[in-house]
Amino acid sequence: MLENILGIIFSIPFAFSILRITTPILFAALAAVVADRAGVTNIGLEGIMMISALTGVIFSAWTQSAGVGLLCAMVIGMLVALMIGFFALILKTDIILAGIAVNMLGSGGTILFMYLASGDRGYSANLASKVMPSIDIPLLKDIPVLGQILSGHNVLTYVALLCVFLVWVLLYKTPLGLQIRSVGENPNAADSVGVSVNRISFIALGISGVLAGLGGAFMSMGYMSSFNTNMTAGRGFIALAAEAMGRGEPLGTFLTSLLFGFADALANNLQSLGFPAELVKMTPYVFTIVGLAVYAASTMNKAKKIRHHSKAKKAGAAQAGA
Repeated sequence: MLENILGIIFSIPFAFSILRITTPILFAALAAVVADRAGVTNIGLEGIMMISALTGVIFSAWTQSAGVGLLCAMVIGMLVALMIGFFALILKTDIILAGIAVNMLGSGGTILFMYLASGDRGYSANLASKVMPSIDIPLLKDIPVLGQILSGHNVLTYVALLCVFLVWVLLYKTPLGLQIRSVGENPNAADSVGVSVNRISFIALGISGVLAGLGGAFMSMGYMSSFNTNMTAGRGFIALAAEAMGRGEPLGTFLTSLLFGFADALANNLQSLGFPAELVKMTPYVFTIVGLAVYAASTMNKAKKIRHHSKAKKAGAAQAGA
């Protein structure tokens, strides 16, 4: 059995599937990074992805254009995220509760809107929606093994990889990124130098919504070719864990997203080896819990070291003064 599992893990199709499965998690995790760095935690990623996934399917079916469907998914993702900001920043509602409300809307509301748009309740069978294309990268596709793993993915997978770099550039190489980080670290100090905290928070949430919208669109227009009820299957929450384990850094978040993509890909393959379906389905979530436990332990250990160093510094200063 172990040989079979190792054979799957070290196969080219498995490596290919990791990138494919990581894509929606990575989009949502990057969305969490941008929002969190501005101090406005976007708990509603799961709901935004669901709503965007349905929007992409509906508009691509109505217009017979995958590009229009993708654009509408991004716009609705941004609008829903800005709605969270309106309730949290303007009406002073707790942002966690606002995010939970969006998740509930994404879970139940999408069923209603899918029924109104197509007459279907659990699966968009009556909507002839389009999907985003897969592309082969010139030169790369001809490289043995590597080309089979990295080439031939859906175009949104490459967009997700590009977004890792773009988010890094945004946060660390632009004036807007500096403002986002300053607002997240110390909003009072940012406000004292003329930075509009609410404006920057809204911008960060808007960018977060667009990224989550891309993740939702991939689910229904790339990972699958239709919309299914609860098709995101907790990926928005897994993305929050990936962002936390990546310490809010784009590169770290990318690596932890790959870890969860690996767990999900492994779960998809274990069932073919005769493992119970219940055990297989819980694999990604077990990885999430273990990962968060390791992250919490490392954070506590780091905090203890900082406190110990601070105490030692104070003691040294006291002895020097004596």
